[in-house]
Amino acid sequence: MLYLGIERIGELGVVECKGRIVQSEAAYTLREAVTSLGEARTIVLDLSEVSAIESGGLGMLQFLQRWACDRSIQLKLFNPARPVRDRLEHAGATLEFDIATLNELMTLLAVAGSHSLPESNQIAVAHNEC
Repeated sequence: MLYLGIERIGELGVVECKGRIVQSEAAYTLREAVTSLGEARTIVLDLSEVSAIESGGLGMLQFLQRWACDRSIQLKLFNPARPVRDRLEHAGATLEFDIATLNELMTLLAVAGSHSLPESNQIAVAHNEC
């Protein structure tokens, strides 16, 4: 099951991911969430609660990186859980992603929060991932 929380704070978009990104439906749902923030200047994917990611999820992260770059949007991964970080490293993909530190995320949130009020949407997406 994959749950996504989407927040827009000024020019910052945050997608909080919980669960697993192991089936194509979860990867496509992630794509829809991120691309819905297309007017943001920076998008942060919080991967701290993602327990597993498979090749389709990794491919989607690479697609989203290219999508963001084409639109002059910074895409940052935040706190990938150990299984996700291991998969990124195994795939040799850690170098192509900007992994934000806690201090960097706090700065982004502070700057974005000083410019506007947050808009939040909670999206729950359930997938049978046996």
